[in-house]
Amino acid sequence: MKHLILRIGAVLALALTVALPALARQEVVIGIGTQNTTTNTVTGGVVLKEMKLIEKYLPRAGKYKDIDFKLDWQNFTSGPPITNGMMAKKLHIGMMGDYPLLVNGATGQAQPGNETLLVAIIAYNAFGSGNGVVVHKDSPYYDLADLKGKLISVPFGSAAHGMVLQAMQTRGWKDDYWNLVSQSPEVGTTNLQEKKIEAHADFVPFADLLPYRGFARKIFDGAETKVPTFHGVVVRKDFAAEYPEVVVAYIKALVEANTWVRSNPTAAAAKIEEWTRIEKEVAYLYLGPGGIHTLDPTIKPRWLETIKTGHEVLTRLNRVKPLDINAWVDESYVRQAFKELKLDYDAQKQTLANYDISGTDALCKTPITRPKEAGEVWIEGAPIAAYASPACTLAAINKAQGENRKVRVAYLNDKTLGIKLFADKAFYAVSTSDPRKPQIVPFLLRKDAQAEAAAIGGKLATYTEALAAAGL
Repeated sequence: MKHLILRIGAVLALALTVALPALARQEVVIGIGTQNTTTNTVTGGVVLKEMKLIEKYLPRAGKYKDIDFKLDWQNFTSGPPITNGMMAKKLHIGMMGDYPLLVNGATGQAQPGNETLLVAIIAYNAFGSGNGVVVHKDSPYYDLADLKGKLISVPFGSAAHGMVLQAMQTRGWKDDYWNLVSQSPEVGTTNLQEKKIEAHADFVPFADLLPYRGFARKIFDGAETKVPTFHGVVVRKDFAAEYPEVVVAYIKALVEANTWVRSNPTAAAAKIEEWTRIEKEVAYLYLGPGGIHTLDPTIKPRWLETIKTGHEVLTRLNRVKPLDINAWVDESYVRQAFKELKLDYDAQKQTLANYDISGTDALCKTPITRPKEAGEVWIEGAPIAAYASPACTLAAINKAQGENRKVRVAYLNDKTLGIKLFADKAFYAVSTSDPRKPQIVPFLLRKDAQAEAAAIGGKLATYTEALAAAGL
């Protein structure tokens, strides 16, 4: 009898199990708009995708225990299409530069129910470098003023477009100073190669990528504006309200991606090339030690002032809707991410420090104590080596070439603009009044090298001439 009761109980339990359907799991698709070829957004996009870092931090407990998140990665070449996707509710998270960001915020606020929030920064340059204007390498033009009446292309609505408008307004130039047309990075690149346009303005990394590829020369860098530039992360406000822990998870993944880049920037640059087809030498220029851009998620007051300035520029041209910055910016998610990672948000928010070139110069036998005067040489098959000065860096290049070793690339720092640049694309002020200690000072712009040459009693020099002055 006892066994019969147990059997009946088991049958009833089985029947109840069959009768009651398992609770259905909910699939939530998260649309993420990335810009894979925009180098200073990679830690907010392609690195997270390829390393599956968001999945590592997604919430799974509480209200999330029956939710399966599916990440829908969508890649774009600029910010405006990402905003379009967010307004259409096809994208929930997006990343873009400063001017597209403010347009994103204003557009969302003009469409109740489609509001967005600025929740974190990916990377920045405090003085505006990253955007730039390039001409063909054979061009006779060396300054923006030389382009009066010429055909210039720029991706309209991009951070580079904002830089061009800012430069024009600062100089008091009218809208017809030059013939400005909208072209994507891909189209502008082709047209510059074929000399169908006189100049192309673009955002990171194209103003450095095109010279690196050998057919362009940069004549203007955003650092000349002294106005910060940055890329940030926006989310749909309704998505953030429904899934706040997901937004925090995204930012925690971003922090880990930043740490991954800084821990081994050479290996990271190689991976970024593999994932984006942007050469590792260019990726390293931006994200390596002392690079053009600083990886930092904190939302600093200076960036909000930049947004206000950019909004004023576009308002004067009637190209943007009103923006309530206080309603748009929400630091709570990045603060919570820092708290959960046991990091000090307020301390990080106060600093503009990047990680710098360091170590000992193996050729000149001296410690590197002034990173802004240091250089690096990347020899095929060897780690990147750091040197204490431009003269020592160029001497190291001479030594490597004398040993028939291939120099992939060398980096120096522009004295005036304070930015990292390719040594072979620089102009130099050189004085050999003391041949044992030649003065060799690198610059991105010819006019700055000319001014320095006059100041030190030297001469304007090419890369080849600077190498000759450096000796061994």
